[in-house]
Amino acid sequence: MASRTKDMTQGSPTKLILLFTLPILAGNIFQQLYSLVDTLVVGRVEGVTALAAVSSAGWLDWTMLGLAMGLAQGFAIQIAQCFGAGDHEDLRRSLGQSLTLSVIVVVVLEIVAQLLLRPVLTLMNAPPDTYELSCIYLRIVFGGLPVVMGFNLLAGFLRSVGNSRTPLIAMTSAALCNIALDILFVAGFGWGVVGVATATVISQGISCIICLVSVLRLPILRISRSHLRLTRDVTGRLMRLGIPISFQNFIISVGGLVLQGVVNAQGFIFMAGYSAAGRLQGLIELAGTALSAAVGTFTGQNIGARKLDRVKLGLRKSVQIAAVLALIMGSIVLIWGKPMLRLFIEDDPAIVEQVLTYGYRFLIFMGSGLIALYMLFVYRSTLQGLGDTFIPMISGIVELFMRIGGALLLPLLIGEWGIYLAEIMAWIGAAVLLIWGYYKRIRNMSMTM
Repeated sequence: MASRTKDMTQGSPTKLILLFTLPILAGNIFQQLYSLVDTLVVGRVEGVTALAAVSSAGWLDWTMLGLAMGLAQGFAIQIAQCFGAGDHEDLRRSLGQSLTLSVIVVVVLEIVAQLLLRPVLTLMNAPPDTYELSCIYLRIVFGGLPVVMGFNLLAGFLRSVGNSRTPLIAMTSAALCNIALDILFVAGFGWGVVGVATATVISQGISCIICLVSVLRLPILRISRSHLRLTRDVTGRLMRLGIPISFQNFIISVGGLVLQGVVNAQGFIFMAGYSAAGRLQGLIELAGTALSAAVGTFTGQNIGARKLDRVKLGLRKSVQIAAVLALIMGSIVLIWGKPMLRLFIEDDPAIVEQVLTYGYRFLIFMGSGLIALYMLFVYRSTLQGLGDTFIPMISGIVELFMRIGGALLLPLLIGEWGIYLAEIMAWIGAAVLLIWGYYKRIRNMSMTM
């Protein structure tokens, strides 16, 4: 297993960003197999009811995971900046205190998630047909929060020092394990949603272990017990970076939960179609999220090295790459979206056709608006790499209000189409603010560096 680092402060930004993006993209593809295989196996083996239960739990699942992942992402920014500045002792102190803070956060999140699960499902208008199944699924998935936090934290450490290969190996191994266990637990043992959730948690544990082994092998990331002790200066820096990103994820999730509640109120068939399309949303986003991770690392290292011109150049090249990727992914969705949705559903033909109709309509909207989402990813990660997590957090609030406002008001005017359009409106609103925030931040930094 390779445990390499990569200095991104020298060389062609386009080449560096692309080469760093590709392993992350490949890893994201395998990571998406978690949800896609879950959906495929459950939908075809257990039917539409179980599919709807697992799919509709997605936003609530993301709410808790997003809080943990946001902190991990913020901590990784600090690591990247220390690496770019060549301050290895501060890097180790930041890494050690990130681990300590993460343990505290995961314990709190685990308690909150388990206590609030049923009340939140009730507020979301979870249909009686799926309520108990969603609850069982989420109980198990939330039990895996420690390994999810562990993987995202350790993978973030590795990517911050330029190692995107090990997270790829970890996610590939986890995805293959997940596929095998899904088939065994659901199709073989007949465990239904319990089998899906259990397979996911075990697979996530494997990815966490692989990253841990790689971190321990990297001399630059080796820490002592003293590095775990919290200090005001380092902890303050970590929390100033991590909390806004975590809160940003949370408020985006709140919008998603409200939207899911509106979807649930439209009836079982509409919910199944919308939720199935939502499962594919992760697939069409993955190129953008991979590029986002590369841009964040590139920006963090170069701002640590005080190379602002390279940050500007990297942003311009990343925007060009994002536009091409959005066009490619959008075309794939528009051309092959319906056949892809059909893979996930096995039930009465009349029901399946209705589910496919609703799902494909949502995919058409997502594919058409993908350029806004990819721009959102690039500008948000660049700002975060610069150390500005406030504007991205505010963009999350904009996204929240656009999504909720659209979901509640537009259906009154244009019916179900308003629910689809609400998602695109949220992307556009957030992207506009982030683009403005980036140029404002760059202008201010240019006067001081």
